[in-house]
Amino acid sequence: MRTVVTLRPARVEDAGEIAGLVAEAYSPYIARIGRKPAPMLDDYAQVVRDDDVFVAMQARRIAGVVVVRREKGDLLLVNVAVRAACKGRGIGRHLLDFAEAHARAAGCAAIRLYTHERMTENIGIYQKLGYRETHRAEVDGFSRVFMCKPLAVSARRPADPGCDS
Repeated sequence: MRTVVTLRPARVEDAGEIAGLVAEAYSPYIARIGRKPAPMLDDYAQVVRDDDVFVAMQARRIAGVVVVRREKGDLLLVNVAVRAACKGRGIGRHLLDFAEAHARAAGCAAIRLYTHERMTENIGIYQKLGYRETHRAEVDGFSRVFMCKPLAVSARRPADPGCDS
């Protein structure tokens, strides 16, 4: 069942609620990876100031969040998280679709992301949405899987390599 949500840019005053949502969304992975996932370590007041952060609102409460950043002509999907009670309602997909539209509007050649190698269900979701694995690497003590989704040719600048770089 899809839930009606509205998206808006996050504000610094949302940081506490965003941090709580992220902790709730990622805490099930602590036992699996042996430590808090990287998104749980972020200062969300700083993230809101530094990155493009959008929240999915449902009944005046933040139901989900997406954090994106422009990097080298691509859009980096830094984080997407949905409140546990709101999972299965299409909010995560809505946030990912929004991030893709945001990337296209910015003229990005591709969307890139990384996730922990033990978050296998996330890897599967991203693959179903058209992302492909580009490489794996240990970064800051996390075993990461890097993925990329090229955007339509019409959105690409001729010199952009997209996911081929």
